[in-house]
Amino acid sequence: MGKQKDVLKKLAGTFQIRHVLLREALAECLGTLILVMFGCGAVAQWVLSGGSHGSFLTVNLAFGFAATLGILVCGQVSGGHLNPAVTFTLCLLGKEPWRKFPLFFFFQTLGAFLGAVIVFGMYFDALQDFGQGELVVVGKNATAGIFATYPSKHLTLVNGFFDQIVGTAALIVCIVAIVDPHNNPVPRGLEAFTVGFVVLVIGLSMGFNSGYAVNPARDLGPRIFTALAGWGGEVFTANTYWFFVPLFAPFLGAVVGLMVYQLTVGYHLEEEAQVKQKKGEDERFQLSTNNEEA
Repeated sequence: MGKQKDVLKKLAGTFQIRHVLLREALAECLGTLILVMFGCGAVAQWVLSGGSHGSFLTVNLAFGFAATLGILVCGQVSGGHLNPAVTFTLCLLGKEPWRKFPLFFFFQTLGAFLGAVIVFGMYFDALQDFGQGELVVVGKNATAGIFATYPSKHLTLVNGFFDQIVGTAALIVCIVAIVDPHNNPVPRGLEAFTVGFVVLVIGLSMGFNSGYAVNPARDLGPRIFTALAGWGGEVFTANTYWFFVPLFAPFLGAVVGLMVYQLTVGYHLEEEAQVKQKKGEDERFQLSTNNEEA
């Protein structure tokens, strides 16, 4: 037993990363991998089984719980963003330094890519059987939508852009409220479950149009993988270059969501907190003065 501990200690010392920012980025990579692995895995079961092993509800439950688990896994190290739009928002708020944004974006996308690799490997035979040996992007027997989001037939690019802005704004409003120290605090340890619940509600109410990516990394990483794995460049050109929408719209949605929260709630709570703090300081000063005079 003692030798085993020594070996494990040596391994920990060998592989431990001392660069804090890189440690955080790797944690984001693993958390996003978990999000995509479980979420897209649920989509794969639903699509490839013809609906016998899943439904719209099970997919949304899977993404909600996957977000919770991803945050629980990496949250203590990196904060559990799992989404470049969330990192972008926290940078705008000044809660995170801007140098984190490009690094987190890259590793979140890498994690999503690797999550798609795992789902592809698990369901490789099922994908071949479903597509009769072909990997189809859109149309009958399409399977690219298992990994990345694609619009429903009725959806235009303009409406899709609005859809992603609203969905991301809703996500950001709730997340900013959760991390706002002046708002009603979420019990310690339950933040991840609360965010997972938010993802579930967004999926159940806003998932019809295009699958509510609201996360550039979650969409881009698997999309790059499908392009390399056999679906080809059509994954980027399909539906009038749809991939631009989930890549850029969430960042606009993040700005909108942050502005909405700050203008309606955040700034007012902050002002009230400052007034209370100043009042407390004045009372302590007055008490100190009275004691000195006595």
